Amino acid sequence: MDSSKKTDEFYEKLKSQLYDTATWPSEYLYKFIVLSNTKGVKSIENIFDNLGAVITTNESKNGKYTSVSVNVRMKTPELVIEKYKEVAEKVEGVISL
Repeated sequence: MDSSKKTDEFYEKLKSQLYDTATWPSEYLYKFIVLSNTKGVKSIENIFDNLGAVITTNESKNGKYTSVSVNVRMKTPELVIEKYKEVAEKVEGVISL
């Protein structure tokens, strides 16, 4: 199975789970990990700019990685997934949790 099909299946499953577990619009917590010495944190902040998101960061013990938590009110699961895809496309080396 190619990776794009696995990715599509993952997002379809996530969308279903989001509809099953929350009433929309709803608060959603995104979690990402980026290399600390890149522009990743700033890129994520820019992606969620003007959405009223609360963004917190935490650098790893050795300083190599930074975790980024984004708490934001989203209207639909489809919009949640759009943001995941936008981050994956625009932030090099990001890990989505």
